[in-house]
Amino acid sequence: MSLLLALALQVGPNPLGGAMPNDDLVRDRPPRADAAAPPPSAADVAAEAPLNATSAWLQGCLSQLEEDPARAHAMAQIRRAESTGTDRVLANHCLGTAASELGLWDDARTAFAAARAETPAAESRTRARFGALAGNAALAGGDAAGAERLLIEAEADARAARASLLEAIAATDRARALVTLGRTDQALAALDNATTLVPDRAEGWLLKATLLRRLERLPEAQTAIERAATLAPSNPAVGLEAGVIAVLTGRDAAARASWQSVIDLAPGTPEAATATGYLAQLAPAPDIAVPTPEETPPP
Repeated sequence: MSLLLALALQVGPNPLGGAMPNDDLVRDRPPRADAAAPPPSAADVAAEAPLNATSAWLQGCLSQLEEDPARAHAMAQIRRAESTGTDRVLANHCLGTAASELGLWDDARTAFAAARAETPAAESRTRARFGALAGNAALAGGDAAGAERLLIEAEADARAARASLLEAIAATDRARALVTLGRTDQALAALDNATTLVPDRAEGWLLKATLLRRLERLPEAQTAIERAATLAPSNPAVGLEAGVIAVLTGRDAAARASWQSVIDLAPGTPEAATATGYLAQLAPAPDIAVPTPEETPPP
């Protein structure tokens, strides 16, 4: 892991956690806890990035995000104006993250794109991470075409670094942009690539199932949602989508079971509220009459 990437991942929230929970591909996008490369251990950071002025500043800026993102945003703007090289890249990293927290998507996109551009060409993995963040911010800001361009670059950087997970993340977000642009066949190809690169990542299969369902390719959607359910059986978004596919294929009992599982596994969540609404629209389960002893036919 490079010094720059170690510093960039050292502290703070994960902006790759998804900015658009209600985009055109999936209504209830799952949490993306698997979205970023795992941060280095304390030992790794200590070995590669001893606490110096650069890393201390980054820690201070990112530590402000949770309690006062506006202050972190201001700190990063000042730092960026006064620095060059690695310090400027990391200032843009904190600036982009703070802007994301504040919903300032154009600022976030500009900062992350600048961080990528100013990262040395040899640092392909770091460039891929910043490029994916820039693309995610562009998508959240409503510029799907711009997001596509940024995410294509992120995928190329990730391939150069042989970082399959980062490439799959960028491909997944590019699929969301392509759906917004009405290019569903290309979106499906991007999701095929994402699930091939990282077949054990449930989100790719969930998004693929949702898109296939919207394309009315229901048998393939069922296969994809079954794979997602195997990988993430307790993910409420998977249960919601499984129920929708079940209803469309005439399996009301299976839909009822899927949505009830969402309510049982994630009570009080938006997903549970959605599942409750779906159940209310579904015809009640038929009563099964139990014969009385007089009605029971003789053996």
